[in-house]
Amino acid sequence: MTTQADDLASIYRNRFSEADLPGKRAIWRVLCRDFFQRYVDPGDAVLDLACGFGEFINNIAAARKIGVDVNPDTPHHLAAGIEFLATPADDLSLASGTIDVVFTSNFLEHLPDKAALKRVFAEVYRVLRPGGRFLIMGPNIRYVPGAYWDFIDHYLPLSHATVAEGLLLSGFGLDQVTPRFLPFTTRSALPQHPALVALYLRVPLVWRVLGAQFFVVGRKPMAE
Repeated sequence: MTTQADDLASIYRNRFSEADLPGKRAIWRVLCRDFFQRYVDPGDAVLDLACGFGEFINNIAAARKIGVDVNPDTPHHLAAGIEFLATPADDLSLASGTIDVVFTSNFLEHLPDKAALKRVFAEVYRVLRPGGRFLIMGPNIRYVPGAYWDFIDHYLPLSHATVAEGLLLSGFGLDQVTPRFLPFTTRSALPQHPALVALYLRVPLVWRVLGAQFFVVGRKPMAE
């Protein structure tokens, strides 16, 4: 009998070949260096929720780095020194108020329903310290309404507005809501050469044309 973790591993082995990974890693090195690092201080504790093949957590600079995923293949892709938790996103098994930044990319759309989304938001809120940030990137159904459903494990339709409202209802403040950031996938319109990726990040006007993923930053209030 196959488990949910086995099914997940099978999906991702089929979706991403070993030949694709070096290109993805090169893109993420630039994304972290030229964009995401501004949200993370060197002394921070950072948690990458549904960290996949470690594209973000391997490349971000932080004092403590934690990857969370239920895919049994994930640990093989994580750099030395990264803590790995094979735990559900709504039960992180971490002490409350111990994380400075939580990041997640292309994960929330895989949740089965909005009740699950609320549980994840509540758990992220719990583990974040007061003032901690929740960085969320994902496909925006407003701009890819058809292609959004091309992936068998996409269940929850989300836009930047849905995510922003969910964060507010979960007690977060909003630091940033960017409806259009990166293209839909690394195989779409995002330039593949690292120098072109860096140039894309410096020209937000282009995001409004090519971007199909939102980027939303929530913040846990300093005082509850």
